[in-house]
Amino acid sequence: MPTDDRTIRNFSPEDLTEVLIRVGLIGILAYLCLGVFAPFANLLLWALILAIALYPLQQGLARRLGGRSGGAATIIVLVGLLLIGVPTVMLGSSFAGHVQDGYKALQENTVTVSQPAASVAEWPFIGERVYSGWSQAADDLPAYLKANKDKLESLSRRALAAATSTLGGVLLFLGALIAAGIIMAFGESGGRATRRIFVRMTSPERGPRLQSLCTATVRSVATGVIGVAFIQALLLGVGFMLAGIPAAGVLAVVVMLIGILQLPALIVSLPAIAYLWWSGDASTTSNIVYTIYLLIAGMADNVLKPLLLGRGVDAPMPVILIGALGGMVSAGIVGLFVGAVLLAVGYQLFMEWVEAGQGQAEPASGPLQASDQAAGTAD
Repeated sequence: MPTDDRTIRNFSPEDLTEVLIRVGLIGILAYLCLGVFAPFANLLLWALILAIALYPLQQGLARRLGGRSGGAATIIVLVGLLLIGVPTVMLGSSFAGHVQDGYKALQENTVTVSQPAASVAEWPFIGERVYSGWSQAADDLPAYLKANKDKLESLSRRALAAATSTLGGVLLFLGALIAAGIIMAFGESGGRATRRIFVRMTSPERGPRLQSLCTATVRSVATGVIGVAFIQALLLGVGFMLAGIPAAGVLAVVVMLIGILQLPALIVSLPAIAYLWWSGDASTTSNIVYTIYLLIAGMADNVLKPLLLGRGVDAPMPVILIGALGGMVSAGIVGLFVGAVLLAVGYQLFMEWVEAGQGQAEPASGPLQASDQAAGTAD
């Protein structure tokens, strides 16, 4: 205690000024570094998440290649770019071509709309409105476009914004996949550095455990996103093929992409159902069966996500699910992973704090109980 008193008495105003200057310089440096890192934050977070999720696959492939981690990471990145990038470019080119043809046809007044089938009016909820608008467009398309100009322009802006956002998400994902390959190539050294950071921030006992928790959580959420997207694409692809909907394989790939981007698969399944009833090639009974199947498959992610999220993680599944959904609402697709990790880590830290408090209370209760027993014996 005297040493502490002397230390406090010898702490001069000049020392306080020096400490404040150092803290201020550190704060300025941290702020500047954050400003430099901010434009690449989403890309690097995505890359880190993909690297953690794909690292077991990369390690297994590296063992087959004689321990060449760089070659295994390169193969995974190339396969990912071929499976996702090539279909995306093809779909984007096809979409751009259709938009250009449609715009040219509108400019030249060569667009023709056929009369709707009578069964369209029997669609639930929206059948009569769709039939009425469709009939007006078929009778006099220029007049219909002029009368609904504001609505059509608003719808076009929303569609364009959605397409732009989707394209940006796909490009971000592809860029993050390339960066993830670089991270996986140096996975061992990166893992050791991460473990040292966790140990420095906590303790030698708790640091590795928190690192394992974060890794398992990221892989669990990745399984809950990519796994759900793949299963849903498979279910809808089979339904498209059985129902005879054109380009079933391409539509399945689209479902896979929008599932990874956390968009609802109903974006694809509902137009497919509309085409199924509009074409009129099959019987009403089969259309009803396919409609029910496509609706169920289009909403299957609502059931699959709670089942796949939280696998292999010490934190309870509701904690992972709430963190993932809350993070997605607050920070988008990257928040889906970061929110789950933060909430799971916070939950584990809180529970360790609770258990540590119970451990401290038990030794105190032991002597008390012993003294009570001794008093009872004396009496």
